[in-house]
Amino acid sequence: MLLTSMLRVLLTRSFKPFVFEGKYQNELDFMDLENLGLYVHIPFCRTLCSFCPYCKEVYDQEKADRYKRALLKEIEIVGSGMKKRKPVTSLYFGGGTPALMVDDLGDVIKKLKVYFDIEGGIGLELHPQDVNPDVLGKLKAYGVTMVSIGIQSFDQTCLAKIGRSYDGFQEKIKLAKDFGFEVIDVDLIFAIPGQTDKSLQADIDKAFNCGATQVSTYPFIDFTFSSNEYKPMSEAVKKRMLNHLSDYCEEIGLERTSVWTFGKRGTDKYSSVTRDSFLGFGLSATTLLRDSFKINTFSLEDYINRVSQNSLPTSLTIDFTKRQRAVYYLFWRAYTLDIDSRDFEDLIGVPIMKMFGHEIRLAKWAGLLEKRYTTYRLTNKAMVLYHSIEQVYTNAYIDKMWHISRKQAFPERIVLK
Repeated sequence: MLLTSMLRVLLTRSFKPFVFEGKYQNELDFMDLENLGLYVHIPFCRTLCSFCPYCKEVYDQEKADRYKRALLKEIEIVGSGMKKRKPVTSLYFGGGTPALMVDDLGDVIKKLKVYFDIEGGIGLELHPQDVNPDVLGKLKAYGVTMVSIGIQSFDQTCLAKIGRSYDGFQEKIKLAKDFGFEVIDVDLIFAIPGQTDKSLQADIDKAFNCGATQVSTYPFIDFTFSSNEYKPMSEAVKKRMLNHLSDYCEEIGLERTSVWTFGKRGTDKYSSVTRDSFLGFGLSATTLLRDSFKINTFSLEDYINRVSQNSLPTSLTIDFTKRQRAVYYLFWRAYTLDIDSRDFEDLIGVPIMKMFGHEIRLAKWAGLLEKRYTTYRLTNKAMVLYHSIEQVYTNAYIDKMWHISRKQAFPERIVLK
């Protein structure tokens, strides 16, 4: 808490906290934004995994049908004010388990294409249980080009500790490869109790040997509202395992594409969050605009009811100061390892050295940043520091916000200090 407060004051030059308020607004100002992405949240799962903090519901056909109608309506509300179709860089489906509504996804994509020109790829998260010819064939027909398979681990002992079981994972990845998806991401968790550097290294090998083009490695986090039987290993162990993982991936010729992701060289990336701006549709989805950040309600019934009244289901909004927006940009750009000074100025309207010149010079002196033409690249030393800061940020900010949002459909105000 103290670290996040110190960084916030230092970077925003203000003691003002991040304040999210229950403000209602039915129009979104996004038509002039470049590099706009789209995200759609499908909240349904067969069972609820204790380690997963995301907004989710046990699948029910009647609820799914009502949710689909509301989702199409939300897209229509946003699109109805547009005078022309808007180019967007990408479309991602997350969850939950999006494939539980696989027969509805084509209609969702079709509705989005009424208002948006999707110039980049379409990505979708898959539970291993849904990696089969029927589902993969339908996704290809809809134009999905990227899939992310939530393997978490190939080690059966590790899987048992997070409530999962082995289900022919290697064959699943090979099947996705056979269907010709351009990007095959495999999600892996590290710092599961009992996990070793050797077993994590074996997970990496199995993923790529079966056809993965990228692995996303996430630290095991115990949110306050989770019900994990086992607790994550210490932060010191997490950092050590991440360093070992980084060294090993470099040794076998992989490219580090973000703090926690590693990919084959020359392949595209799978990443649903690192966009300068994006529109989010569905339960708990977030929207990032030039000067604001919005979160949809976490309540399924309230989401459906609000949209049925021809109103956006926004639960919370923060109106950024210029420096707050700049800090948000830098946080997520740092995750991708590269901070482009031209992109910063285009979005924020101020040269990066004018706003953060002292901090950047200090970071370069400390060996945290290297300048490459117009881009500042995080060093290995900086990646370790970022990992630590991100863990604190998750515990201080995301945990608090999601905890409240799970209990209150439309909170009046959340203050993050």
